[in-house]
Amino acid sequence: MESSGLTITSRVTVWYDGACPLCTREIALMQRLDKAGRLDFIDADDPGAACPVDRNLALARLHASENGRLLSGAAAFAAMWRVIPQLRWLGLAAQIPPVGWALEGFYRVFLVIRPAVQKLFKVLAR
Repeated sequence: MESSGLTITSRVTVWYDGACPLCTREIALMQRLDKAGRLDFIDADDPGAACPVDRNLALARLHASENGRLLSGAAAFAAMWRVIPQLRWLGLAAQIPPVGWALEGFYRVFLVIRPAVQKLFKVLAR
């Protein structure tokens, strides 16, 4: 489906790190917002789960499959957002190169601080 020349897909498969408390909270939010059931989530931390890339890479960065294309990082988040009506505008905006580049930059910064954020979430969950 096209909207103003920007892609909106009907289904997205997402591989995430199920051992990451922050990641599982983000996925839980996406599941609540996904009223149409267009997102399929696969825990890459599950040894029985099929991963489209090396498992360590799948655990290090969010991955998604949209329209047969494998995406990672901010592009994977944007694919999720495009199928959720409340977030579609953000997912569409992310397809505009400067916006996508900025989101990927923020995502890369987050990856650097992710271990500390994970530790904080584990402490707060006790």
